[in-house]
Amino acid sequence: MSKFTSPEYGERLKDVFDEMVVYKDLQESSFINAFKLPSFMRDWVLKKFQDDTGNIDTNETAEYIKKYIPKLEDWKSIKNRVINENERVNFLAKVSVDIDIKTQKVSFSLPDFNLSHKDTAIPDGTWAKCSEALLKADENWGVVELGYQPPAGKNQPGKLTLTNFKDFCPYHVDLEEYWEAAKTFKREEWLDIILGAVDYNASGYADEGQKLAMITRLLPFVEKRLNLIELAPKGTGKSYLFGSVSRYGWLASGGVMSRARMFYNLGKRTEGLVAGHDFVALDEVQTISFTDVDEMRGALKGYMEKGKCTVGEKEVVSDAGIVLLGNIRESLMTADMRDNVFQELPEVFRESALIDRFHGFLRGWDLPRMNEDLKIKGWALNSEYFSTIMHTLRDDPIYRNVVDGWVNVPAGADTRDTEAVKRIATGFLKLIFPYVRKPGDISSQEFKTYCLTPALRMRDIIRYQLGLLDSEYRGKSLPDITVKDF
Repeated sequence: MSKFTSPEYGERLKDVFDEMVVYKDLQESSFINAFKLPSFMRDWVLKKFQDDTGNIDTNETAEYIKKYIPKLEDWKSIKNRVINENERVNFLAKVSVDIDIKTQKVSFSLPDFNLSHKDTAIPDGTWAKCSEALLKADENWGVVELGYQPPAGKNQPGKLTLTNFKDFCPYHVDLEEYWEAAKTFKREEWLDIILGAVDYNASGYADEGQKLAMITRLLPFVEKRLNLIELAPKGTGKSYLFGSVSRYGWLASGGVMSRARMFYNLGKRTEGLVAGHDFVALDEVQTISFTDVDEMRGALKGYMEKGKCTVGEKEVVSDAGIVLLGNIRESLMTADMRDNVFQELPEVFRESALIDRFHGFLRGWDLPRMNEDLKIKGWALNSEYFSTIMHTLRDDPIYRNVVDGWVNVPAGADTRDTEAVKRIATGFLKLIFPYVRKPGDISSQEFKTYCLTPALRMRDIIRYQLGLLDSEYRGKSLPDITVKDF
């Protein structure tokens, strides 16, 4: 019996994190897998129906999913029930609201069902009751109740109305409770808890190095505007982690990408993917085509440098990180990274000035290929809760202050290198030592081993690869950033 399935481990986790713990079983073909729910939604359902021993009523749960978590192909049926059969229909959905400046009217959209603001309205009573929940973020998950407002006259079209909204995350995330909970576990235990929270079985990894490589993928989840590149063999779980674990990120796989889709559509006056997301991950980046390479490259450079870019007269501002995910040939998967690995990237990214704006590189070949032993089976933190914690940690400035106070930066150090190293180290600090509030809360050696050294390594790969792309960068090394003793 692994520790994750042992009653002792489950009870200890539940004692510390209370109802934020669920029993996950990804090693067997559980009935719930057939519904292909993202992790955060799956755990929300499990939490709703699971008893204290981890057992779940499969029939009741299946009926709930079918009724309240519709697919896109169910949308016509929902519209028919609301418009023609005069029903109030409840289901789980992602909602975005808009307030018209000229008319003061409030409307909503359901992005996953292609329902736009022009076809909707939020009555005053609903807005008075639900506005706080609907304004928590640019897009909010929750149980919506739809009704219908018939045409009032010849030039007044009918509209779908939002008659109620119940937040998907009704509980309050208390970071202080989370910090105190994290303190009760040894570091090696905490790494295992992080992996379980994102659906991985820590016992399936060969060593701590592999565990840390997987946790590195979570850096853009906790740190604002952190831009990373990961090249990895096929089957290491890139798409799953970035596409299923958090409702706050966005995974774009293959296809066509334009400046309008990424940043702002001038014709439709709609914001792009970077708006309202913690990160935008471009998966299978080699298969993505760009409508205008120069236009996209210019927008990316401006945005990745300052967190904003201008499209026409519109200034786009966001905290979303940009993550490139791609596969790599086995011949390039070396330990010393002496080959030009960025030759695997599309043309738009083969420019030194743009590559320099990526903070770090993750060697995906340090991770094992996905196998059954890596799938969690046992007690673990609810993915929906943990992803909300990671999202909340993005707004805490204390960690960066701690890093600034902890490191020595030599005179004349390159600003981009220094900023990249500090930003990555800050992300590691949030993940591995979330309870740290000042230098000295952990040892200098712990900070160096688990935060600064991996940050330097990730940035150093970018620095060396830049030299292969552009002679201007050749022979330049990272600043000698060191740790102060406390």
